[in-house]
Amino acid sequence: MNSSDSRAPLAGLKVVEFAALGPAPFCTMLLADFGADVIRIDKPGADVYSPANVVFRGRPSVELDLKTPEGIEAALRIVDKADILIEGFRPGVMERLGLGPEVVQVRNPRIVYGRMTGWGQTGPRAREPGHDINYIGLVGALHSIGTEASPVIPTNLVGDFGGGALYLAFGILAAVLDAQQTGRGHVIDCAMVDGVASLMTMVYGWLSTGYWLDSRCSNSVDGGSHFYNVYECACGKWLAVGAVEPKFYAELLRGMDLDPAQFPQRERSRWPELRAEFARVFKRRTRQEWLEIFAGKEACVTPVHSMREAMEDPHVRSRGIFGTRQGVPQPMPAPRLSGYTVAEPAGVSMAGEGGAAALARWGLDPDSIIHA
Repeated sequence: MNSSDSRAPLAGLKVVEFAALGPAPFCTMLLADFGADVIRIDKPGADVYSPANVVFRGRPSVELDLKTPEGIEAALRIVDKADILIEGFRPGVMERLGLGPEVVQVRNPRIVYGRMTGWGQTGPRAREPGHDINYIGLVGALHSIGTEASPVIPTNLVGDFGGGALYLAFGILAAVLDAQQTGRGHVIDCAMVDGVASLMTMVYGWLSTGYWLDSRCSNSVDGGSHFYNVYECACGKWLAVGAVEPKFYAELLRGMDLDPAQFPQRERSRWPELRAEFARVFKRRTRQEWLEIFAGKEACVTPVHSMREAMEDPHVRSRGIFGTRQGVPQPMPAPRLSGYTVAEPAGVSMAGEGGAAALARWGLDPDSIIHA
């Protein structure tokens, strides 16, 4: 990662990533974005990489055949030098390879061993296959997202990346801080079902009090209310309305030219009726006309941009939220640290690319590793 500052926040941390798909590489990307020194271990001839596969940005690759004793021993020599190991296989895979925590932590007691799965290392489903949709379905998140008629799939952001990668990154950094004090690493059992349930902490709290109803489109922020919803305009484009607080709701009604007495905010029984009326009103004008009406007003009204529209939005452009590398537009690292500014996104290394230099930087003989 190219930075305009001399030292990145995670500079000096050495990470070994056993290449996988989904949330594990996204977690590794986050660490690499902030300066961690990552070596990705790929199987020989891996062909999943391209400049557009940006979650693999910022780390060189070493190809190792983990089906051979020589490949396993070479991997262990790299792991011996690492502070962090990240793997995203089903439970038992690393153990069968001879790379499980019981082997690795004997050789390197301070290593933080990060394990990313959907179901977790234990439990009756632990060895079952699954994907984001299955994990968020099991813990109630998918049930709460959608219309009255059916759940709606929120892409794979909630399980893979929200409940998975971000929680693994948090767990890794917490464990690293502890290892620096104690000299002892941790094994992190990061399960997407755990993380997604944690993301829903506030909602489950509300459920216990009766404030949250256990049915879709019945609550203030799940599409049930008229003041927190999306509305189609005359042009076929959409607006996002989030006027939760009374003062913002009052400003919203003024912009829509509606009588507050006819549109009570908190009468839940009337929400379906008021949603329908809001939909009729918003359909009378184009999105641009509504944006001009609400410009400078504190009504919490914004466009629902397509992804391509989002990259051209003035606010997005002013903050430099997107950059380009290898011809591929992509989000810049987040969050922002006052003492660390990333000048541009890092590139994606192909399998085997840059590995020799990385091994030498770690004090290892590249020839003895790469030709194992």
